[in-house]
Amino acid sequence: MISYEPFFKMMKNKGITTYALFKMGFSATTYYRMKEGKSVKTDTIASLCKLLDCSVGEIIEYIPE
Repeated sequence: MISYEPFFKMMKNKGITTYALFKMGFSATTYYRMKEGKSVKTDTIASLCKLLDCSVGEIIEYIPE
């Protein structure tokens, strides 16, 4: 299973609000999909890494079921 928990922790640690993320051009729909644990495209992960200047490991993690 893929978890987006690292992304939400990073946002909190860096003080990034959802409003700021949306103002950077990140889709609210995609944000809420991630919040619900639904899948997103790898292009989305790549754009987040670019927007937030971070690595993939700071966005997602694999949790064995």
